Amino acid sequence: MRTFFAFASLLAYCSTLVYATALTYKLEAHEKACFFTNVQHKGTKVAFYFAVQSGGSFDIDYVVTGPKEKVILDGAKERQGDFVFTANEEGEYSFCFNNEMSTFAEKMVDFEIAVENEVRAQLPSKQGAHPEQTTVLEESMLKLSAQLSTISRNQKYFRTRENRNFSTVKSTESRILNFSLMEVALMVTMAGLQVFIVRFFFQGARKGYV
Repeated sequence: MRTFFAFASLLAYCSTLVYATALTYKLEAHEKACFFTNVQHKGTKVAFYFAVQSGGSFDIDYVVTGPKEKVILDGAKERQGDFVFTANEEGEYSFCFNNEMSTFAEKMVDFEIAVENEVRAQLPSKQGAHPEQTTVLEESMLKLSAQLSTISRNQKYFRTRENRNFSTVKSTESRILNFSLMEVALMVTMAGLQVFIVRFFFQGARKGYV
């Protein structure tokens, strides 16, 4: 139990204050959608992640704009992206997705915007504790944070693959169903046409015999 409280205390003192927004948005054809976040301090780290879960070829256009309409990031026909940049100016930052290239396909976009304000305070030192012990704890916490970040990104990646594979399977099933219905309709049409031709020949033969 003491170990747990010591670990929690260490987390509190070596924590990162993060304001994050994770959303899933359905982007219609010919639609452009923008989302905004406000940065209050210069040098703040901003993390931006997105992935197209379904629709079309799983691609989208995006652009990240800072204050004074300064373009920070942009891309065309991208399936997903994971970026971290430093906000050098205070103000409003926009994150826009553009689906104007699609004529009819709607896109399901999963994205996350995180504004990180790193706050590191000095760990409380006990009497008789060596500075080397504090340094080792800080390094362990940083490694643990990096590993958790890697796990989180892997989870996002596998979730995106699962959604895309599900969308592909669903599209394939729909196409198979449509082709099956077309095949059945064609067979029924051919059978009716054959019956009509046979009856026509028999009726013509009877008239000639009379």
